[in-house]
Amino acid sequence: MQQYDAIVIGSGAGGLASALSLARKGQKVLVLEQHYLAGGWCHTFSRHESKFTPGVHYIGLLAEGESSNNLYKGLGIANDLTFYKMNPKGYEHCWIGEERFDIPAGFDAFKEALIKRFPHEKKGIKRYLNTVRDVSRELQLIPKIDGFWDKVTIPWRTRHLGKYGLFSLKRVINWHVKDPLLQKILNVQCGDHGLPPAQASFPLHAAVMEHYLSGGYYPKGGGASIVNAMIKALKVHKGEIRTKQRVEQILLEGSSEKRAIGVLLENGEKIYASHIISNADPEKTYTDLVKRENLSEKLSAKLEQSKYSCSSLILFLTVEMDVTQLGIDSGNIWVMPNEDMDAVYDKMMEKDITLGDYFSGLFISCTTLKDPSSFNGKEHTFEVLTFVNYELFKEFAKEKRRDSQKYKALKERLMEKMINTLEKALPGIEEHIVYKDLGTPLTNEHFINSTRGSVYGTQKTLNQIGPNAFRAVSEIKNLYLCGASILAHGVTGATFSGVDTAARVLGCRQEDLIRPQVGQKLTILPSEKDLEYV
Repeated sequence: MQQYDAIVIGSGAGGLASALSLARKGQKVLVLEQHYLAGGWCHTFSRHESKFTPGVHYIGLLAEGESSNNLYKGLGIANDLTFYKMNPKGYEHCWIGEERFDIPAGFDAFKEALIKRFPHEKKGIKRYLNTVRDVSRELQLIPKIDGFWDKVTIPWRTRHLGKYGLFSLKRVINWHVKDPLLQKILNVQCGDHGLPPAQASFPLHAAVMEHYLSGGYYPKGGGASIVNAMIKALKVHKGEIRTKQRVEQILLEGSSEKRAIGVLLENGEKIYASHIISNADPEKTYTDLVKRENLSEKLSAKLEQSKYSCSSLILFLTVEMDVTQLGIDSGNIWVMPNEDMDAVYDKMMEKDITLGDYFSGLFISCTTLKDPSSFNGKEHTFEVLTFVNYELFKEFAKEKRRDSQKYKALKERLMEKMINTLEKALPGIEEHIVYKDLGTPLTNEHFINSTRGSVYGTQKTLNQIGPNAFRAVSEIKNLYLCGASILAHGVTGATFSGVDTAARVLGCRQEDLIRPQVGQKLTILPSEKDLEYV
């Protein structure tokens, strides 16, 4: 009855990476995607002759020899990818109240820029950035540990991780620097994991900072270019992908020891395989597809206690104007008040976000400045985000309620508030808007199938990452998981997770599946052609 070696549920970066890794080793693989577009958060959609990618805003470590570059070479898709390097003088712009600070590419450049702005914090800046680098690099050592000598020396080789591993970001930053504005600048990338400094894990934040320290890059053609490259390679290796195929249930057999044997689709079709890999989050996988009655008490309790990351509002805009006149470039813009960042996040998570005229913070991304090939010479596209609490949207969670006048009125009110906040940051932009739409937590649920519309899978608190995260290998035999809730989040984090899960299926090491291939080369171009930095 076995038709496939592996069935992968979900075509996000993790699912596709897992499928591709298996197919390249001769496995017969099928990927099933409930959306009509493949890619999960990496998918790209078109509106008003503009393209939008809701979940890809920059990727790091893509220079020659760096880990993301090697990952795409190892998967055999580098030749089909082109990335634009965002402005190295400021791939991140911190707009904190009236204060402005540009985060440049490069460890030394960042350190020098901080010391120039905050000379009184010179010693603390050096100590803190060195600690970030030490901890993040020690994190990268852990999956590479192999053999007796590595295990004997690991306590010394990960001594910084051992020292700081159980502390929050806020606590570690406060140990090193005291200037409130400097603390906010060093905290700003909390937005990349969706937690305030007091709740964020320092090692996780260190890994995020290290990922972008050498600069930010954007894929030509948006996130779909990564998806298309993986699907192309998957098909070369005889793998299959089907869209509009919602999995209703993971089929099990056995009583004392359950094992996964296939899937039941919404249309009633049953498909069988030796291994099932779920790129859906743990709640969707275990509660909806496996069913709680088939789980151990321990796993059920873990699911009950697990919290999911914040959700988001995403404003999709097309504007007809020269947006560079507003002082923006290919760099991301983080906009927030010059207030305590934990308090700012608390405001974002308030249940009734319809109150007031402005949101506490925004993330602004101009896709057509990051990817000049997407600019038609007339209109620029934006993706503007803020984090929100899911609770306001619970009453509309049923499909038919999303078409109600009350929900539409809520969307209009929130879109108006988003545009007000954007107008405050970029005066004059509102009158040039030619297309606008708003994605809500329900949009995330509908298209991405994420629990409570979460952006980053499970919440990345200290008790839900690393050894406390959900495992790639399930307690159910032949069932595996991958994606943002398993190993790491973000585009490359999820991709590495997919490779790692494939390695566990095959009984090999992750690095065995992504050794850089001869003849593979990633193309890197500058976002701003008048800047020579590639």
